[in-house]
Amino acid sequence: MPECAGAILAGGLGSRMGHVDKSRLPVGGRAIVERLLAAFDGLFSEILIAAKDPGLFTDLVANAPTNSPIKTVPDLIDKRGSLTGLHAVLSQAKASHCFVTACDAPFVSPRLIALMLSRLEPEDDVLIPRKPDGYLEPLCAVYSKRCLPYIQAQLAVDRFKIVDFFSRVRVREIAPEDVLTADPELISFFNVNTPGDLELAQVMERPGPAPRGK
Repeated sequence: MPECAGAILAGGLGSRMGHVDKSRLPVGGRAIVERLLAAFDGLFSEILIAAKDPGLFTDLVANAPTNSPIKTVPDLIDKRGSLTGLHAVLSQAKASHCFVTACDAPFVSPRLIALMLSRLEPEDDVLIPRKPDGYLEPLCAVYSKRCLPYIQAQLAVDRFKIVDFFSRVRVREIAPEDVLTADPELISFFNVNTPGDLELAQVMERPGPAPRGK
C-alpha cells in the first residue's frame, strides 16, 4: 500500500453559514475539524490542513490529541474552491497520495477511510467511493500527486469542478455495496452547509438512528 496523508480542506468561504469558519462549528461539543482529526488519528503518515491563512489553525495543531504529525499548508493559487485546496495538499504532502475531505463533514467514518486505504494501490491516481445514489464523492477520496499537472491546467483556465480531470487519470471506485458495509447510514457524506444542517448534525450526534447522508 502506498504512503498516504490525510488532508482537510478548510479554505471555503462558508457563505451559506453567514461567512463563518465552518471548521470550528461545534457538533456534539467538538469543533468539526477536531472531530476529523480524531477520525484521522493513526490512519495516516501525516495530516495536512489546507487554508488560505494557516495561522488560524496554529492553536489547533499545537493542542491536537493525535499521534500523527499535523501541519497547516497555505493555498498556493489565489483562487477559491475545493480544487485549490486539493492542489495545495498534493503539492505540499510528503506522501505520494492524499485522502481528502472537507472541513464541514463532521461524521467521516474511520471505517470507510480504513477500507479505502486497504484497497489503495500505487498505480491509483484517484480512489473514490460511489454512493448508492450513483454519484461519486470527490471530497471523500484519495488522490495521487500524479494528478497535479491536470489540476494545475484546470485552475489556469478557471475550471474548478474536481471530476473534470478524471478522464485523464487512472480512477478506481469503491462500489456502493462496500461503502454501505463500512458506513451503513452514509453519514460520512453529510456536510454542514447551512444553519439547518448544523441543527441536523446535532440531532445525528445523539444516540438513535441517524438519517442517511445527503
